[in-house]
Amino acid sequence: MSSFGWPEILFLLRSAGWTLVLTAVAFAIGALGGGVLAIMRLAQSRLLRTIAGSYILVIQSIPVLMILFMSYYGLTLMGLEIPPLLAASASLAIYVSAYLAEIWRGAIQAVPYQQWEASSSLAMSRAQQYRHIILPQALRISLPPTVGFLVQLVKNTSIVSVVGFIELSRAGQLVNNATFKPFQVFAVVALLYFAICFPLSRLSRYLERVLHVGRSH
Repeated sequence: MSSFGWPEILFLLRSAGWTLVLTAVAFAIGALGGGVLAIMRLAQSRLLRTIAGSYILVIQSIPVLMILFMSYYGLTLMGLEIPPLLAASASLAIYVSAYLAEIWRGAIQAVPYQQWEASSSLAMSRAQQYRHIILPQALRISLPPTVGFLVQLVKNTSIVSVVGFIELSRAGQLVNNATFKPFQVFAVVALLYFAICFPLSRLSRYLERVLHVGRSH
C-alpha cells in the first residue's frame, strides 16, 4: 500500500488533461456533425429532414455507453483494432452530434420568422440568409445550452474507462486501489472536475451577458 502524495496527484492532473483532450476532440467533431444535422432538420427537402430526424432519434434513444461498446468491441470482432482514444472520441462525437443538432435547431427556429421574410425580400439565397442573418442570431441564443451541454460532456467522459482509456475518473480508481484512501483521492478528483466545469459555467454566463442573449433590441 502506497501513500497518497504528489506523484499520485500529478497522475490525476495528467489524467485530467486527457479528459480535456477527449472532450475537445469529441466536441469539435460532434459540433461539425451537429451543425450539418441541424441544417438538414430545417431543410426544404423532406428526405434530408427524415434522414437527420431518424439519426437523431436513434442516437438519443441509445445510451452513449452502448455506442462506445459497439464502436470498440464491435469493430474488434470484425477484425478492426482501433486505439481506445479513437473509439472513445468517435463514440462521444456521435453522441454530441445528435444532441447539439437539436440544441442548434431550436436556436435557429427561435429566430423570429420576420428575419427570414426580411432577408428574402433582399433577394438573399438560403445560404446567404443563414450566413448573414439567421446563424449570428441563433449563435447568441444557443450559447448557454451549448456550454451547459459541454459541461455534461466533460462528466460523461468517465464512461470511456470501459475500453481501457485512462481519464480522470479511471485514474482516481487506480490511485484509490493503490493507496486505499478513497476520501482523499476522490476529493481531489471532485476538485479537478469542479476546476474544469465551473469556469465553463461562468463562461456561459459571461457570453450570455456580453452577447445580450435573451434581451430585446
